[in-house]
Amino acid sequence: MFTTGAINAERDALLQDVNNIASTAAAYWRKPAALGGGARSFLLVADVVVFGADSTNANGTFVMSTPTKDDFILTATGANEGVVIVATITQQGVSGTPTITLP
Repeated sequence: MFTTGAINAERDALLQDVNNIASTAAAYWRKPAALGGGARSFLLVADVVVFGADSTNANGTFVMSTPTKDDFILTATGANEGVVIVATITQQGVSGTPTITLP
């Protein structure tokens, strides 16, 4: 019972972090390069720190992969319970429903 609560709390915290990263990533995508943005591209981004987020926080780790002009994959792995969330991030934010894997 306690474990289920901890897993749900970790899932919720990771989802909030994923949504925050997606929001700042969308703003980055829209901003011109002259102002520190991506000029409508994620191609040159290799880490979420570009969006002002930490790669690791108390909730887990956040890894970017397969950046394209219009999107990238964000994998969030929980720090305590092992929840894994995989989301496609676009210029609009989170695209579709993230895949959530519970331990």
